[in-house]
Amino acid sequence: MTALQQSPAAHAATAAAPVLSTRTLLRAGAAAAPVWTVVALTQAVARDGFDITRHPLSALSNGEPGWIQIANFIVTGTLMALGAMGLRRTLRGTPGGTWAPWLALTGGIGIIAGGLFVMDPADGFPSGTPAGPPETLSGASIGHMAAGSIAFLSLIAANYVLGRHFSRAGQRGRAVLSRIAATGLLLGNGWAMSGGTWGTVTLAAGVMGAMLWLSTVCAWGAQVRRGGLGRASR
Repeated sequence: MTALQQSPAAHAATAAAPVLSTRTLLRAGAAAAPVWTVVALTQAVARDGFDITRHPLSALSNGEPGWIQIANFIVTGTLMALGAMGLRRTLRGTPGGTWAPWLALTGGIGIIAGGLFVMDPADGFPSGTPAGPPETLSGASIGHMAAGSIAFLSLIAANYVLGRHFSRAGQRGRAVLSRIAATGLLLGNGWAMSGGTWGTVTLAAGVMGAMLWLSTVCAWGAQVRRGGLGRASR
């Protein structure tokens, strides 16, 4: 199974969309980032041996309590996929109305896949794991990295597309915030991949910022009627 294939959870989200109202779908998307952030950061504080300045949040999927983070990936990705379907209905016929929802949906599927593929224990976490990276990467770890790359690139692109959408609609403040969210993840991920100091922190901050902005857009959409997120100025 590749990260681009729909997992059972993503398939269930797709099947459920026709019977759910647009507002319900958007509310699901609005909940995605808060769920991810609260569950992940609570574990980051509570799990013995976890150091967010050294360990990525994905590492929380390891160990006996790892099922919590795995569930966090799957639930969050499903909520984002549902929100993307709500955005598709809300933004239909607007600039970005095609690509932003599809990119958000791809990001949601990537997050689900990130839960199904668990990265290898590394750098002393969970407790008892040797220091440093693993000598070899398992197939699951490679799958997790591929899924993460798909999710990150999709979130970055979705927010840049939303920036264009809001700019064309004359909503400059929202356009700027969309681009800040996208750039934050782009730079945070790039710094982490370069091995920069506290790269796990910049990556976590970038992911949360990009997801929180998408959730905020879904929340706005849930509060207004179709087209309320802005149409192009004429």
